[in-house]
Amino acid sequence: MTVTARDKELSLIQHLDELRRRMYVMAIGVGVMTAISFTFAETLIRILLLPSGQISCITLAPTEGFATFMRVALFAGIAMAMPIIVWQIFAYVDPALMPNERRFVLRLGPFVVLLFITGMAFCYFLLLPQALGFLVNFGGDVFDTQLRCAEYLSFVTTFILGMGIVFEVPAIMFALVRVRILRRAQIAGFRRYVFLGVFVVAALITPTPDPFNQTLVAVPLYVLFELGLFLSRFAEGRPAAAAS
Repeated sequence: MTVTARDKELSLIQHLDELRRRMYVMAIGVGVMTAISFTFAETLIRILLLPSGQISCITLAPTEGFATFMRVALFAGIAMAMPIIVWQIFAYVDPALMPNERRFVLRLGPFVVLLFITGMAFCYFLLLPQALGFLVNFGGDVFDTQLRCAEYLSFVTTFILGMGIVFEVPAIMFALVRVRILRRAQIAGFRRYVFLGVFVVAALITPTPDPFNQTLVAVPLYVLFELGLFLSRFAEGRPAAAAS
């Protein structure tokens, strides 16, 4: 195999400079997408309010409205810039990859983005209505609940982005097996602990204490683990086959 210039080992300084440049490009991508998102931030806020069953929220400080618009625009900017972020991560690790590994990572990229979008959609359409229905109506006979924009939108955007990242689990498992950091049999051996762990994680990240919503989070998390375990079946043995 011919070693090209891109495959040569880089010095530590060169690696750090490369990382700095890639992070700079990612920051620019997020900044540009955030600026674009700011132009329709009001529409996004109205969309994010829908799961709560309310059509407006209140602000309590002179700067809160603008800061809230910026927060929502940043959330949308990060989501829209995800393909740029994934590509820059690939470009950074690309020189260290063998040709067959490079082809594998390129094929994995769209799957990673799709999982991220699926996670956000799952949170918005299924988790948020259930969670907010409980939280907003809790103590309705005692409290007159009004949503404060900054706190509500911070909670919602963090929850949506968090679930988008959680949905990357199958891709991460597949990649770890593919590059031989872990074996599929090792991961399968942790199945019983994962089953218990997802319910513990669900109890920690679910904003409501009721078992229904915790199960609503835990079951998809465990399904993601099983999906990653299934996909990793196709990752084992491929490097050796490609090298022959």
